[in-house]
Amino acid sequence: MKNSGIAALCVVAAASLWGLIGLFTRSLAGAGLSPIEIAEVRCSVTAACVLVILAAFDRKLLRISVRDVWMFVGTGALSIALFNVLYFTATTMLTLSMAAVLLYTAPCFVMLMSAAVFKEKVTRKKALALGAAFLGCALTAGVVGGVGSIDAVGIAVGVGSGLGYAMYSIFGKIALRKYHPFTITFYTFLVAALCLLPFSDVSNIASAAVSGSAPMMLSLGVVVTLVPYFLYTYGLSRMDAGKAAVLAFVEPMVATLVGFALFGESPGMPELAGIALILASVVLLNAGSEMTSEQHED
Repeated sequence: MKNSGIAALCVVAAASLWGLIGLFTRSLAGAGLSPIEIAEVRCSVTAACVLVILAAFDRKLLRISVRDVWMFVGTGALSIALFNVLYFTATTMLTLSMAAVLLYTAPCFVMLMSAAVFKEKVTRKKALALGAAFLGCALTAGVVGGVGSIDAVGIAVGVGSGLGYAMYSIFGKIALRKYHPFTITFYTFLVAALCLLPFSDVSNIASAAVSGSAPMMLSLGVVVTLVPYFLYTYGLSRMDAGKAAVLAFVEPMVATLVGFALFGESPGMPELAGIALILASVVLLNAGSEMTSEQHED
């Protein structure tokens, strides 16, 4: 019970840190970086920081089998790189709130794929928590109440971003059977950075760094990427992938609260109801006997 509670706390902490990413991306966008370039900075800085840590403290964690490269292609290319590209594309085709909600179809994919790949049971409690969390996300993003005309291609791209986002939990769970969370984090972001590099203007990134954005770039890679991904991967190693994905719904809630607190956005009743539903889903998912049974499965 204790270990399971710590694992859940790690996932919630990770999602909370991810919810702060808007503070950093808005600053870098203001410095002239495109969304893809911001993603490239995020992945490159994270990979570089983990490399330094492992080289200094435990070089053995840098060793992987060539036969296992596919795992990191999964977490890096099919998840981190893919969902960033699709999500940023969706934001140009849809409203930002709709793109965000479609990104958070990820737990639906995680729960279904986990049932197929890991034989995780889709319990009534999990399904109820997922439904409450998704409805809460929709309310928080302001989608409920009418979104106007909808771009079908944009919807498909947005759902694709959710699928890409979900891939990390699946491939990450597989990689955790053999590798340390730091090893997974390093190779995930190395692969993602290499995939995003052809779409990025390196000279523009360098110019922004020299012009004063370097501290923000470092913070983007460490505070809202390296630390939360390590926490999430650690938590994922001690609980069902489906449960971890639902707990990550804390991220849009935190992002909304940041908007309220720092950008003068006034919360309405739908937003407050959405936050309450997300909190309720987290409490529901961690209450009762399901947590105990999941601990026995670890």
